[in-house]
Amino acid sequence: MYGSPSIVSDVMTHTVAAVGRQAPFKEIVQLMHDWRVSALPVIEGEGRVVGLVSEADLLPKEEVRDNPDVADLRLRQPVDVAKAEAATAGDLMSSPVITVQANATLAEAARVMARDGVKRLPVVDKIGMLEGIVSRADLLKIFLRDDEAIAEEVQREIVSPLFPPPASAIQVKVHDGVATLTGSTHDTAMVPVAARLVRAVEGVVDVQFDLAHESLGTREAGRP
Repeated sequence: MYGSPSIVSDVMTHTVAAVGRQAPFKEIVQLMHDWRVSALPVIEGEGRVVGLVSEADLLPKEEVRDNPDVADLRLRQPVDVAKAEAATAGDLMSSPVITVQANATLAEAARVMARDGVKRLPVVDKIGMLEGIVSRADLLKIFLRDDEAIAEEVQREIVSPLFPPPASAIQVKVHDGVATLTGSTHDTAMVPVAARLVRAVEGVVDVQFDLAHESLGTREAGRP
């Protein structure tokens, strides 16, 4: 791919609240409230990530709060009773934790999240030490990229090499992340290639074409 793709360290949160294994339930809730986060990495030693405790791990305690008969609850409700009875991060956390390294591409991080059904990933170094955290919302930041910057990259890195003048005269416009290529070319066989490459440009939502095939004098428009 042209250029250097954005990586996790470009979008992750670098300053992260974390707790140790012995952190009590109430402290976890307070930290989540104070930091306005829905999950906290659990660390030990100098910062090695050993788990992740999330709001979902805390909710079972609320579910059983008005039903002290745990044995009866086990029979009637699909509640995680072990977590409902847990009082520390070590007992509440999900482990082993799914992590990502800071130099992973955003696409790689997105695939991990999709594959494992998680909403955020602790970012660790090669020995598992906490460096930050990246969320689904962080990965979507790439779509906030300026339309003009996207258009300039598509024109320079893709259109100019694939459709060089004078045989082609193609311009790129981007609106709300949708790239539209307009103009004329003798080589429409390269249009599917251009479509694939443009869709891979960071920030592109979709690509459309409104091209004239000069040799035939016919108008071709569409979305390959």
